[in-house]
Amino acid sequence: MTAPAYDLSGKRVYVPGHRGMVGAAIVRRLADENCVVLTATRDKLDLRDQHAVRAWFASEKPDAVFLAAAKVGGILANDTYPADFLYDNLMIEANVVEAAHRSGVGKLMFLGSSCIYPKFAPQPIEENALLTGALEPTNEWYAIAKIAGIKLVQAYRRQHGHDYISVMPTNLYGPGDNFDLKGSHVLPALIRKAHQAKLDGAGEIEIWGTGTPRREFLHVDDLADACVFLMKTYSQDEHVNIGSGSDVTILELATMVARAVGFSGGVVRDETKPDGTPRKLMSVAKLQGMGWRPRIPLEEGIAATYRWFLDNQDAARLAVA
Repeated sequence: MTAPAYDLSGKRVYVPGHRGMVGAAIVRRLADENCVVLTATRDKLDLRDQHAVRAWFASEKPDAVFLAAAKVGGILANDTYPADFLYDNLMIEANVVEAAHRSGVGKLMFLGSSCIYPKFAPQPIEENALLTGALEPTNEWYAIAKIAGIKLVQAYRRQHGHDYISVMPTNLYGPGDNFDLKGSHVLPALIRKAHQAKLDGAGEIEIWGTGTPRREFLHVDDLADACVFLMKTYSQDEHVNIGSGSDVTILELATMVARAVGFSGGVVRDETKPDGTPRKLMSVAKLQGMGWRPRIPLEEGIAATYRWFLDNQDAARLAVA
């Protein structure tokens, strides 16, 4: 692997969004880096409040920032709350990046999302596909906010010479995910559905759309490892894709989940519901060229996530019989 250019050892490292799935995984990974991890809960620091964020940075003086905080959700949540997804994410990223600039943060990483790529981008999607076509309408509000975040980081890097970088995670899953069917992404939603169907003795579970769209998935602990790796070794203007390099259909994913949960019923498709983007596989050639690869196979990761779900149903915001 590439020799470290930025040493986290001894640094004060702030992880906004540490209670979310991604932020929590980054905090777990940072335990191996001999650094001081800084966090602030939402009731103590509202990242949408510019004055509060600037005051917090001035007081705590972080050396590095992993900007993992965001308002996230699936197709239904994006369609129902477009203003919230656009406003909240714009405010969070703008306030944190500007406060980092004002307080002299040495390195900052902004986490984007693969949904920012054009709906019909050539597959696998390379980093330079950004802004080359129309977005998927079902999540364009979130995508536009994340595109603005990437451009904001590039602008501060260009104008002020800061070592700020961006990464582009693929679809994530793992401990700490949101299993609420009204706001969850496809993999945790399938785990929830299969689990409930197993408890109820149901004969089938339902998936949205045709089941043919292809999606790439990465365990959140692999993402965290890649983020720390890039924080230590990468310093360029262009964002970096972080993914597994392979994809499955939604129908194949549902079958994997059913197997992990122990649900023996069938999978039916509701083709009146939208499919979303037909395929979304990111090129990971750039990241792999730097020497990093994921370690957790999808089926193994799904099984581990289901075990976490069973052990943490309160944390998963569930009321399961």
